[in-house]
Amino acid sequence: MEDKRMNISLTDDDSNKSEEIKAVSLSELKPFVEQPFKVLIDEDMNELVESIQQHGVLSPIIARPHKDGGYEILSGHRRAKACELAGIKEVPVIIKNLDDDTATILLVDSNLQRENILPSEKAYAYQMKLAAMKRKAGRPTKENYVQIGHNLTEKTSREELSKEIGESPTQVQRYIRLTNLIDPILDMVDNKQIAMNAAVEISYLGSKEQFDVLKTIESEETSPTIKQAKKLHRFSTDGQLNDSVILSIMQEHKSNKVKITLKEDRLRKYFPKAFTVQQMEEVIDKLLANWARKRNKPER
Repeated sequence: MEDKRMNISLTDDDSNKSEEIKAVSLSELKPFVEQPFKVLIDEDMNELVESIQQHGVLSPIIARPHKDGGYEILSGHRRAKACELAGIKEVPVIIKNLDDDTATILLVDSNLQRENILPSEKAYAYQMKLAAMKRKAGRPTKENYVQIGHNLTEKTSREELSKEIGESPTQVQRYIRLTNLIDPILDMVDNKQIAMNAAVEISYLGSKEQFDVLKTIESEETSPTIKQAKKLHRFSTDGQLNDSVILSIMQEHKSNKVKITLKEDRLRKYFPKAFTVQQMEEVIDKLLANWARKRNKPER
């Protein structure tokens, strides 16, 4: 295979570094270990595949040399999958020689720029980046400043992370709490079947207790409110949470409010791409009002 490459110089406040852009076979690219961002085959992926088929890969994948040969993807897992689906065998890749912690921070930062990030993705991404920042905070001040842009001895890592991602330190901690959920319950959070506040409370339960709660959720066909989740948390802390207590809490009276959740990708196919969420809601409201009028109109 022809080795197509070029060198570009990147300048920062401390030194000049040379990075290589080269054409790399897809078979040489490997996903980042414990990559928290899901690569879904959905409408967005189909659009990305179509774009790549028409215009090629406009933004190079970023990777680093893998210890076992080939390259580990840092940014571009979705692009790599789209290229595979599009039948493209070779892609442009920026090769960076980075340590584990710097690579983790780059991975998280590049993916947090995406739209529609799932709670589970944020949870594990924040956890990964915070851990990497804490490790880097123990290194020499000069390295901290060059790699992260701040001397982390002046602030806690969590405060720095909060500032960088635009979330409060409390909200960052709440997302990280979600990593303590068992997978089926975390999936329910992603699918908006359990509210974030309730999920945080449930995250304090042990794994067995969470599975017991899940069993009751399925049998009762209901999800816990924040009030019920706090009760579950309290009984668990007191060592009194068991199947009968869970059932009793989950069977408590709830308001008769009706909540219907429709996934955005399911709705988007019926609307122009330029439509905002507010415009979509207005159209749906008008359609339902018209349907109700026709339904209530007396037959002649």
